Amino acid sequence: MTIWAVVPVKPLERAKSRLAAVLSAKERVSLSEAMLIHTLKVLAESPDLERTLVVSRDPRVLSLARAHGARTVAEQGRPHLNRALVRAAHVARGYGVSAILVLPADLPLLTGEDLARLLSYAQRPPVVVLAPDRRGTGTNALLCSPAGLIEYEFGPDSFARHRARAEAAGVAVEICRLPSLELDLDLPEDLELIRLAGNGALTGVQAGGRSL
Repeated sequence: MTIWAVVPVKPLERAKSRLAAVLSAKERVSLSEAMLIHTLKVLAESPDLERTLVVSRDPRVLSLARAHGARTVAEQGRPHLNRALVRAAHVARGYGVSAILVLPADLPLLTGEDLARLLSYAQRPPVVVLAPDRRGTGTNALLCSPAGLIEYEFGPDSFARHRARAEAAGVAVEICRLPSLELDLDLPEDLELIRLAGNGALTGVQAGGRSL
């Protein structure tokens, strides 16, 4: 089985705008870059993934991705996450992949062990695997095996829409609830939870006047 990961990444200068009340622009860029590198390293070390494909319109992001062994797709036109993912998935499917995992780059607690658990669901197709955020409304990981089972519905309340898409397609739906997948960094309260977790992936990154 051939599995690719697709990682959509916003321009670093615009990332994590909802943290502006507690982090400077420079800190937000540094934090976003550190999380991206952490994600790329975890994906690169996975024996279950053949390739990681990063889609972004930021040349710095694309350069970092290539430096860590990922392939890249430059996003064109007006920013639209789901259209960008369709383009990236089209590239991946052109290589005959069996399954596609869509994973954001802001999961600082992501581990190789939890990634392996998520990917294990791809061995029982047809299946759509959803990892919700800690609020149960967003989608922090979406695995389709085989690739292209459902359309992407990322955005507010995407978890319910992705689940409905899969059920309408008549395929199995698996819900993967893991702390490392549930905690995406979007709000100041998320930042404090990451500090409390003592995540080594971001050690030394300055955020809010102190190191994580």
